[in-house]
Amino acid sequence: MSVITVDNVWKKFRIPHEKKTTVFDVVASALSLLEGERFTYEEFWALKEVSFELRQGESMGIIGPNGSGKSTLLKILANVMRSDQGKAQVHGSITPILELGIGFHGDLTVSENILIYGTIMGIPRSAIRKQSELILNFAGLENFKDARLKHLSSGMQVRLAFAIAMQTSADVFLVDESLAVGDLEFQQKCLDKFREFQKQGRSIVLVSHSPDLVKEFCEKTLYLNHGEMRRFGPTEDSVSQYLSDIKA
Repeated sequence: MSVITVDNVWKKFRIPHEKKTTVFDVVASALSLLEGERFTYEEFWALKEVSFELRQGESMGIIGPNGSGKSTLLKILANVMRSDQGKAQVHGSITPILELGIGFHGDLTVSENILIYGTIMGIPRSAIRKQSELILNFAGLENFKDARLKHLSSGMQVRLAFAIAMQTSADVFLVDESLAVGDLEFQQKCLDKFREFQKQGRSIVLVSHSPDLVKEFCEKTLYLNHGEMRRFGPTEDSVSQYLSDIKA
């Protein structure tokens, strides 16, 4: 059974050629538009003809240089963004670990934010209350539960968001470079949690610049370059192609 099906997905962005830096520039541009002058835009295809299938219980890496379309693809899978052509379907529940901490409120306490963010992530309120201590322990924030969130460092806030996301019961986890947060001990906690998910038959889609990390967790890997599929298949083959291209 397929957990992810991506069929001929294309995604385009429009890049304006001129930049408005002052109020005068904005007003002048508006007047030009009213006079019938047209602005020119450059079309940039972030993804071109991407197709693949991931079966239930499998985990998948997405690799490639900066600007290759990795994060764009992840956002399409998370329904944060729509493709211009083609179709991307995820069969089952999703936990996107993309821009962590959106929905946090700085003037509320850490415990209050756990309740709010957990609700945003789809965790029942009764379950969040039961898991609150576990979340604080995972994030290493047991002594900060009554502190206002704005007094925590950005790294501590991201750890908190990650710890909350780990409590969801999703079928598919979409992870975008989030393992870069925190110290080595916290990163190891996250990796152990992902191993636990894999044993439970859940799938992980991991965007990473680390070939070793992708090889450790993912049976299959998609290698993107300039929005195009360079290779999809066994992780060892895709990583080898990527490293070969870098050397070339």
